Amino acid sequence: MFKRIGLFIITNLAIIAILSLVLHLLGVGQILDEQGVGLDMANLIIFAAVFGFGGALISLVISKWTAKRLTGARVIETPSTETEAWLVQAVQRQAEIAGIGMPEVAIYDAQDVNAFATGMRRNNALVAVSTGLLRAMNRDEAEAVLAHEVSHVANGDMVTLALIQGVVNTFVIVASRVVGHIVDRVVFKTEKGHGPAFIITSIIAQLVFGIIASIIVFWFSRQREYRADAGGARLAGREKMIAALERLQQSVNRPHLPDQMAAFGISGNKGSGLRRLFMTHPSLEERIEALKRGDLAGG
Repeated sequence: MFKRIGLFIITNLAIIAILSLVLHLLGVGQILDEQGVGLDMANLIIFAAVFGFGGALISLVISKWTAKRLTGARVIETPSTETEAWLVQAVQRQAEIAGIGMPEVAIYDAQDVNAFATGMRRNNALVAVSTGLLRAMNRDEAEAVLAHEVSHVANGDMVTLALIQGVVNTFVIVASRVVGHIVDRVVFKTEKGHGPAFIITSIIAQLVFGIIASIIVFWFSRQREYRADAGGARLAGREKMIAALERLQQSVNRPHLPDQMAAFGISGNKGSGLRRLFMTHPSLEERIEALKRGDLAGG
């Protein structure tokens, strides 16, 4: 736990340092005009885009490195067991059918029945499965899970999710600063520069806009799960994909991938009511029903 927290803090501090350097090189020092009265929208948009897209894209670039360290995943370089050999062969076969480069195949030690895929390029990705999944699932079910993850890679879901996150991040940063500026000028009558009201209002607005924007990101994440299920059904067979999801329903261990990687697992946590809007995955019941209907888009 402490290792994960430390890695998270160090990684984010490094990202902030890199993005701050980029802003300095671009000559973006402030978001006010030369008179200190109005917003310099060009600088504000550059500032927002650097932090909005920069953080998402850097996280994508280092996603494989981060995933290995957060989960302790061990890449299978040379299979040492029959199970490892089968895993590598299954992924290789599916990757060839999907038309992508061979991903790295890894196993990580965890009781939960889960798997994930990550990486910034379709031809240089990582597919990992938990030891809990290998214990709980038979070969047909595990094959379907692998096919689901390979489909994520083939669909370019990691890149698309990072781009969508970058867009919403940029919007949230710009909108929150505009609201903060308006409140500072209209309500608190600050004539030049920015007072404490700007900082406080911007923070509150960023939290509110961030919650609203995250609904969009989570919606896309749920849709991509339907598409990956459909892709898994094409690669491994629909009945195998349904059986794998039904096996996940029976799992007593809740998925506990690190928060930064929750969207990349085969299964997510349950939710109801408003909480459904913030789920990275549709319910397993909905995914199974979509496959049974032959609904490739998930409805």
